[in-house]
Amino acid sequence: MAIAGATETAILQLIYNATAWANYADNAAASPQTNISIALHTADPGTGGNQATSEVAYTGYARASVARATGGWTVTGVGPANCSPVSNITFPAGSGGSGTVTNFSTGKTGAGATPILWSGTVTPNIVCGSGVTPVLTTATTITLS
Repeated sequence: MAIAGATETAILQLIYNATAWANYADNAAASPQTNISIALHTADPGTGGNQATSEVAYTGYARASVARATGGWTVTGVGPANCSPVSNITFPAGSGGSGTVTNFSTGKTGAGATPILWSGTVTPNIVCGSGVTPVLTTATTITLS
């Protein structure tokens, strides 16, 4: 079942920009999420996964955070609506270990098994290890259609 293009845009703006959706949803007033957490994965975490599912584990890895605001994410389009980071998302450089990043996910800030908002593929894959600094560029896109 499809949803309207304007609804797609409103949902992405609510989640990634903290923009209220008039008469439907408002950003939490007491303690709203102020950042979106980005995790890197060595396999697709799937619809039943979380941000810890197949999460890369090279030495030095940590999730990145991007502001949940128009300064952190750009939402464009209507049917489909797209969301991309305003600037590149740079992860800590590896100081050892290995892992090939094939997917990314966005979710609630924090560590461990946090719920995934959206996930997608990383192309080309990033082979991590000593001296490698993984980067997701502004071309990284979440599409709601």
